[in-house]
Amino acid sequence: MNLKTLSGTPLSSQAAARESGDATLLDAYSRSVHDAVALAGPAVVKVEVTQWVAGASGPAERHGSGSGFAFTPDGLLLTNSHVVHLASELRILHQDGRRERASLVGEDPATDLAVLKVEGGLPWVELGDSARLKVGQIAIAIGNPLGFDTTITAGVVSALGRSLRSVSGGMIEDVVQTDAALNPGNSGGPLVDSRGRVIGVNTATIAQAQGLCFAVAVNTARDVASQILRFGRVRRGWIGIHGQTAAVPVKWVRHFGLAHEQAVLVAGVEAKSPAAASGLIAGDLLVSLDGRTLPGVDALLRVLDENSVGRSLDLVLLREARRVETSLSPVETPSRD
Repeated sequence: MNLKTLSGTPLSSQAAARESGDATLLDAYSRSVHDAVALAGPAVVKVEVTQWVAGASGPAERHGSGSGFAFTPDGLLLTNSHVVHLASELRILHQDGRRERASLVGEDPATDLAVLKVEGGLPWVELGDSARLKVGQIAIAIGNPLGFDTTITAGVVSALGRSLRSVSGGMIEDVVQTDAALNPGNSGGPLVDSRGRVIGVNTATIAQAQGLCFAVAVNTARDVASQILRFGRVRRGWIGIHGQTAAVPVKWVRHFGLAHEQAVLVAGVEAKSPAAASGLIAGDLLVSLDGRTLPGVDALLRVLDENSVGRSLDLVLLREARRVETSLSPVETPSRD
């Protein structure tokens, strides 16, 4: 047999072609990650936190750290609320080794976000648009995990529209799930796309899980930062009830043609609150507010955003097997300080 006369491509040549193609893909991926980090990396800092805590022999200092990033040229930074909450002193460690004091502009534990300020300008990173994210696109986390400064991990956007319980007990909506590895110290750092634009603020992982990491969507972060800069806080509606998610009796679901088998059970009503003014009582089942169904407390909290404050909202509730229609006007959540 004359091997020179055989048609087709030798296996060795096919393997070489595959290796060449894989190398080209790897190089393209590597360039994307490198270029994105080159754009966003200089804006990322280490946030060093000092807290005074009660000890057996008196007050004692406790130190911690996280990550943050500048999002304006005049020294405004985003980080996590849980990183800086109750801090007595905040310092920023730059990538060139410089340290400087930072001040807390405001925080929102409900979304685990906080805004810091340092004097003078900083390299800053562009905020992207999380509404345009696609599952499978490149996601790069930049931060300071476990004390290792300026570390990057890369992966993809694993899922969109997740919900995540915050430290304060509220539900953070529209969370970005990624498999870009996060560790303690990554909190508050940016999750960026292949163009170096921030798509999320890294916030949490799930213990005992691998590849389940989460970031607050950048559109949420943009809105929270805007409110903090305008008001010093995030404005939300408050109606003054103690509520819990509860099952609606099946016969009521059928009789009233309800869309859900759960509603918000009023466990208590605070005095001089909008709920008290509207006549709500313990035992009421809130079915809908402002035309939006309420299959649980988290759905109620989503209705009570800043746009609900001062508006008269239509309310449908069930009371002793009767359907009751009324209205109430949320006020801004009162300070608990």
